[in-house]
Amino acid sequence: MTSPEKHNRMANAIRFLAMDAVEKANSGHPGLPMGAADVATVLFSRYLKFDPKNPLWADRDRFVLSAGHGSMLLYSLLYLTGYEDMTIEDIKQFRQLGSKTAGHPEYGHASGIETTTGPLGQGIANAVGMAIAERKLATEFGADLQNHHTYVLVGDGCLMEGISQEAIAMAGHLKLNKLVVFWDDNKITIDGAVSLSDSTDQIARFKSVHWNTIEVDGHNPDEIAAAIEASHKSDRPTFIACRTIIGFGAPNKQGTHKVHGNPLGAEEIAAARKALNWESEAFAIPADVLDAWRLSGLRSTKARKEWEERLAATASEKRAEFVRRFAGDLPGGFDSAIDAFKKKVAANNPTVATRKASEDVLEVINGLLPETFGGSADLTPSNNTKTSQMTSITPTDFSGRYMHYGIREHATAAAMNGIALHGGLIPYSGGFLIFSDYCRPSVRLAALMGIRVVHVWTHDSIGVGEDGPTHQPVEHVASLRAIPNLMLFRPADETETAECWQIALNEKHRPSCLALTRQNLMPVRLEYEEKNLCAQGAYELVSSSDAKVSIFASGSEVEIAVKAAQALEAKGIATRVVSVPCVELFFEQSDDYREAIIGHSPVKIAVEAAVRQGWDAFIGNDGAFIGMKSFGASGPAKELYKHFGITVEAVVAAAEAKL
Repeated sequence: MTSPEKHNRMANAIRFLAMDAVEKANSGHPGLPMGAADVATVLFSRYLKFDPKNPLWADRDRFVLSAGHGSMLLYSLLYLTGYEDMTIEDIKQFRQLGSKTAGHPEYGHASGIETTTGPLGQGIANAVGMAIAERKLATEFGADLQNHHTYVLVGDGCLMEGISQEAIAMAGHLKLNKLVVFWDDNKITIDGAVSLSDSTDQIARFKSVHWNTIEVDGHNPDEIAAAIEASHKSDRPTFIACRTIIGFGAPNKQGTHKVHGNPLGAEEIAAARKALNWESEAFAIPADVLDAWRLSGLRSTKARKEWEERLAATASEKRAEFVRRFAGDLPGGFDSAIDAFKKKVAANNPTVATRKASEDVLEVINGLLPETFGGSADLTPSNNTKTSQMTSITPTDFSGRYMHYGIREHATAAAMNGIALHGGLIPYSGGFLIFSDYCRPSVRLAALMGIRVVHVWTHDSIGVGEDGPTHQPVEHVASLRAIPNLMLFRPADETETAECWQIALNEKHRPSCLALTRQNLMPVRLEYEEKNLCAQGAYELVSSSDAKVSIFASGSEVEIAVKAAQALEAKGIATRVVSVPCVELFFEQSDDYREAIIGHSPVKIAVEAAVRQGWDAFIGNDGAFIGMKSFGASGPAKELYKHFGITVEAVVAAAEAKL
């Protein structure tokens, strides 16, 4: 049991590191770290299972700072508890270019940062994914290897963002009882009092989605400790409302919006030192306080060693599988299985929609990779994401591998990030490409973090047909290609679909999206080729020496390009076709390869049932583009292609006009 005086001094260490770092940077958010310091001190010094010397211990508790603007809370804790890659110099470099201590916590910058947070609400939804992963892996490998909690600190902003409702409803439904959310209930936002914009009864809200709820004084360590202990006995997730004072300890500014996102100023910091009886100068932590914190960091060493002994005593095959999965390595035989699938496809050359092609590939993948964790945002029959190996996860049975996320695209994408970050599983999930808009902030964060998440987005163009323009993506492919470090695949047939899946799963440090058709497509890769041609991003599908016309296309429009080339060749016009399944990968190839693929044909044409944006890099400003200039319309797909002029005839006419 920590004495009240010792607790206060430990919490004040967080407060002063936060206010001093923000002051030195002349930028940042001191209010949350100062207000939430008591909650964090109780959690980290008494309950959190973690080992700063082994930060990637697979059975550590996960702590997510959903209110990422309060990043100095996390950085202070990492330094105080003894993470070797978080020094006092790093704290002094807060918010400086190239430092580990970025304005908002960034995954990969330093050990102990479990996820990148800042866009509010993302963290709580990531945490739901982490809790799903823990429960799934505990079911698979047993409580000896996976038995830990996920703790999250949220602010008012996280709870106002719509994604939080999707996330907490999912967690409550699934009875994720090892998920504990602390609400920093300080009644303040940037504009002023929360009451300016919100009057939600958060306790009633969480109760309504089947959470255990507890209210405490966020500055009373005994109440906080009792709430954490109660959460450990709950059969459902727990929401702990911690009534706090933002900027606690700053005598003139605490409890006001002035401490939210601005440095306190030298005068107020001096007053806080006096008020909290803190005599140390900036960035200096008294030896007794630092010792107490460092001992807290060693608290779980015994538990970690016992866990390692249990892992060592596990049957060799199971142990090897566990270690492989957490290393993120694919099992041997994956590439050869895809290769065998390609041979089989080349023997039959089926005419199928790429969503069906994806299902066929997944049948092979899910049979070989026990770590794939499938799902859909209530579009399973449309996305074709559930294969024969997959049974549905339910609140009482996590033995399956398929999650019904419900109509919650945003939280689905964020939970998938959390599942990937947790380790041990590779999440993929289905949706309609049009609703990638609902996922975009989470997809962007997956790309920023560099994590392996796969989105299976079907119904990728006006080929959707009768559902009309509300459901027909037009600008989405271009907008997704604009996200750095994201691979957007638009395969043209079953062989390309297999290759795209192969690339997505082999890439540990990038998320992928597969844009797939509803409509059937003619096969374009008719012969088996051992090499993964899609890995080059674009490749010559139909070659022609001294071609007068080069046609570039992706996905469903490659078929149109091939037929147009045949028609032009019949007229004596030499034409080549380039399939472009992944623009991002193409622009990562060598200069020589790119120049050879773009070529020197006098006429260059791009065909894609989407907007032109991005294609000028292939065809130049004076190239012809056959695609969409407006929203779509409701009608049968074949009629829509004619109506919008995305046809073989239109490509031939464009080529002849240019010649």
